[in-house]
Amino acid sequence: MGAMILANISSMMSFGYISLYLADLGAGVSDIGTVFTITSLVPLVLQIVGGWLSDSIGRLKTIAIGSVAGVIGAIGLWLAPSWEWTILAIGIGSISMALVGPSFSSFIADQTEEENRGKVFGITQSLYQVVGVVGPPVGGYIAQNYSYKSMYFVSMLLYSVAAIVRIWMANSLKFNTENNEKPTVQSFKKSIKTLVGLILSGGVVTWMFLADGTSDIAIRLSDSLSTIFQQEIGGQSIQEIGLLTSIQAVVMMIFNIPGGWLSDKFGERVGISIGFFLFATCFFIFIPATEFWQYALAWIISGIGASLLMPAYESLISKMVPEKMRGIAFGFFRSTLGIISFPAPLIGAALWERYSPQTPFLFTAYMMIVVGIVSWFKLNIPKNGIGQSESPLDGVS
Repeated sequence: MGAMILANISSMMSFGYISLYLADLGAGVSDIGTVFTITSLVPLVLQIVGGWLSDSIGRLKTIAIGSVAGVIGAIGLWLAPSWEWTILAIGIGSISMALVGPSFSSFIADQTEEENRGKVFGITQSLYQVVGVVGPPVGGYIAQNYSYKSMYFVSMLLYSVAAIVRIWMANSLKFNTENNEKPTVQSFKKSIKTLVGLILSGGVVTWMFLADGTSDIAIRLSDSLSTIFQQEIGGQSIQEIGLLTSIQAVVMMIFNIPGGWLSDKFGERVGISIGFFLFATCFFIFIPATEFWQYALAWIISGIGASLLMPAYESLISKMVPEKMRGIAFGFFRSTLGIISFPAPLIGAALWERYSPQTPFLFTAYMMIVVGIVSWFKLNIPKNGIGQSESPLDGVS
């Protein structure tokens, strides 16, 4: 957890300002959309592979491998001479996210019982939110008072320290007690076949996949443009943008644990559905905002929504498959960001330029409402969970 926090303070410093960094390197709005579209190709494939590696060679070793790629990507962002070069750097850095993300979520699920899983995800995510409190203001201060290059240099140093800790843990018998298996093509095919069977079953997993894909499209239509919108349309400074992210992180620190409790008490669909409705409300406040307090209100609402949604979402995925397949399941669902929403940043940039800067954000809001309604009616699972059975198709309603 300590290494995760350190690495993601670095990530919040760097990726939180990536759109502004690209603009500083000479990229236009359409160029920014192109960068985010192209770099989403990496998670398209590697989150599935990362999850499978996690199931095979172990969670800690997979995290260590991903961290090496993260260091290379961080160095690339720092040294990039033009915005075109950032495509390569972000792509390499995405290998880290693809390997670390599924492994960390699976590690948490492995250590918890189903009746407490939502709360545990809520607690870890509350601790994790310190990255949003510290990273953006520090990054904004360095960028505004020195330069973006200085900020990315500091970011690279922080991530390198986290990578050293992770590599040490992966090679230490004190921490690495996992039962490792040799990864084979046959085991990969078997896992993929099982997951495809779940998705085509027409039950909870099918609707989870559809909801996840639709929400990914909605978010990526506008996500890469939000900081540009705040600066150019809303008149917010770099440090104000960083402060808004910190406000959201503080809210999530407070509400993540209650969000996990809500998931355990009333079922995952409650937190997921309410979370999506709150996201839509956030965008309806964000779009016409002109004052800092209005943006702060939008970010507070989105923070509460994320706190309700994320622990429930992670808990639901962990219950849908057997323990030995959690890594590839987390990777598979996260890869929908690449599979389904691949062209979304480019489409969002086109909507901005063809119609208005507000248009991609309106599309995001309305799509969130639709996903919230679908989630309420379709993401209801038996109280004993799906992952209890050896056959992942048993218990899918």
